Amino acid sequence: MRREQAAHIDELVRVANGEAGRHATRRDAIIQQSWRRCVSEHKLDPEVLRDPCILTQSRLREHQDAMEEFTHTARFGVETLYRQVAGLGYVLLLTDAKGVTVDFIGDPTFDNNLMRAGLYLGADWHEQHAGTCAVGTCIATGEALIVHQTDHFDATHIPLTCTASPVFDPAGNLAAVLDISALRSPEPKESQFLALQFVRSIANKIETANLVNRFRREWIIKLAASPEFVDVEPSYVVAVDGSERILGFNNKARGLMLGESERRTGRPDRRPLVGRRLSEFFDLSVDDLPRLSHSRPASQRMVRLAASGTPLFAQSLAPPSRPGTPVAEPAAPAVPEPLQALFGEDPAMRQVATRAAKLVNTQMSLLICGETGSGKEHLAKAIHAASARSRKAFVPVNCAALPETLIEGELFGYEPGAFTGATARGKKGLVIEADGGTLFLDEIGDMPLALQTRLLRVLAEREVTPLGRSRSVPVNIRVIAATHRDLVAEVKAGRFREDLYFRLSGAVLTLPPLRQRRDLDWLIERLLAGRGQRGGAAFSVPQDIMTILTQHDWPGNIRELINVLDYACAVDEDGVIGLDDLPDRLRETPESSLHLAPQPWRMGGLPAIAGVPSRSVGSANGREDLVASLEARGWNVSAVARDLGLDRTTVHRRMRRFGLIATRRGRRFGESFPSGD
Repeated sequence: MRREQAAHIDELVRVANGEAGRHATRRDAIIQQSWRRCVSEHKLDPEVLRDPCILTQSRLREHQDAMEEFTHTARFGVETLYRQVAGLGYVLLLTDAKGVTVDFIGDPTFDNNLMRAGLYLGADWHEQHAGTCAVGTCIATGEALIVHQTDHFDATHIPLTCTASPVFDPAGNLAAVLDISALRSPEPKESQFLALQFVRSIANKIETANLVNRFRREWIIKLAASPEFVDVEPSYVVAVDGSERILGFNNKARGLMLGESERRTGRPDRRPLVGRRLSEFFDLSVDDLPRLSHSRPASQRMVRLAASGTPLFAQSLAPPSRPGTPVAEPAAPAVPEPLQALFGEDPAMRQVATRAAKLVNTQMSLLICGETGSGKEHLAKAIHAASARSRKAFVPVNCAALPETLIEGELFGYEPGAFTGATARGKKGLVIEADGGTLFLDEIGDMPLALQTRLLRVLAEREVTPLGRSRSVPVNIRVIAATHRDLVAEVKAGRFREDLYFRLSGAVLTLPPLRQRRDLDWLIERLLAGRGQRGGAAFSVPQDIMTILTQHDWPGNIRELINVLDYACAVDEDGVIGLDDLPDRLRETPESSLHLAPQPWRMGGLPAIAGVPSRSVGSANGREDLVASLEARGWNVSAVARDLGLDRTTVHRRMRRFGLIATRRGRRFGESFPSGD
């Protein structure tokens, strides 16, 4: 243990025991109170040096999922703050109300040091675990503060300086903590006062953005002490409904209204603000709000606090449709058309598209996972087409296909003569070509480690330095990455950078394999509709051929399906695809075509079908029940699957189990399927 750590522990013990420490006169009261709380309430031993508590990936994902909507709103503010302090050695942490870091921006050069210090994604900074620290003590007190060097409880943290501000939700509850920290800093605590102002300012902006987003269809009132700033930098923001009931507020507005209430009654106001009337705090009613619109000069939009008469200047934002208006504004579709075009009646794909629709215009990076050929690039293109970036370029990059020796120049570009073989005019680079649009990094799991470091810097700083150039070029890009690999496993194996994974996986969308989709018949018909005509009519697929196609396991997914349909359309002669028009591998018997994909019925039986008595899967009655269900629906497997609440693939596998094959005339009982395998 170093000498300064021993001295720090000695002071902690004296303060905890109520004795005057040698630094007590300059130690903030909030710090001394936290030290005592750590010992008396959290039962922390001052002499124990603790390693940082960093959550596992699965537990971190739980915290991130719970904060997903809020993080989307806060991300721009976090990046704005990081740009203000870039190059000064700071790292930014956004934690949830429990102290777990759910978002993180830092210089990747110091990753190892930051992780050892706990300044990293997934770190738990709650006071009961980490002792006195900016995040934990901010959560405990609800106040913005600086915990500088020896202010920390744990002696391992005394080199750090940490500054944090609470971020409250529209009801006044703690939602998150915004923290800015550094591994080293000047000794005077005053060196961090400017950082405290930065953090407070951005926290207020995040609160306001979250409030406005949450209540965009209600009245929003912005207030400031100066008419010059009410339209550009309002301090106080309140949301109210058409009945003048308060719905939400930012923290500064909360303090303003509670102060007014205390002036009026002469005692602290403990009642919730949500649901109370606007006129209780302001000399203002809902009927006055239209006159406070931006169309009037700010100097003519003065309002007064009800109790003190203090003047403020206001701006009102009207809801899209005024209360009582008979014609409501039509709601935007939940899923934009480019995303709707990706699926039929498949719940898994609908869930993916619905989530993607919420993310189309966010700045956060997306990671699309799925088996090879499952449509990852199609989804990325649909997200781009549905976004505000659709007028700019969608630039795909196959990270697995570019030669390792050329990939850096292809991605980042180069100046003329930057290296042997460089063109005389230089090269713009794919990242710069995507400026204003979307950069799609396909097979990101195959990118070389050395290049991952450079890509990480581009994502963090949103600027790129072409080879041979000393000055960086700013870029405005949306990054969507895709992979068929398990990147978490790749990170653990040391083949993929953990920080790059976290940077890319702002949101993760996982596509189901084709064999699990319920809309395969719809997809086949859609793909055929785009493949021209034969003899003046579109290609058609009889039911028996459709059954063969839907029973196939499609190990190559959509890519394999497209190849099969292209082949069938090429060899077909009459516009009706028949058995002879299919590739050889699809004309095999159903039993011999079961390959590559694992079959649940081969591993201990099938689940009982809903609505059918549970019997042995090999019994005659089980077969009869399935035949009865199929015949009732004219051997329409999709309809039977819907009736029974099952995946279509499950019904097909049950049919294969019993040797049932749908044909044009009904069904055929196969001879090669054992009844009890």
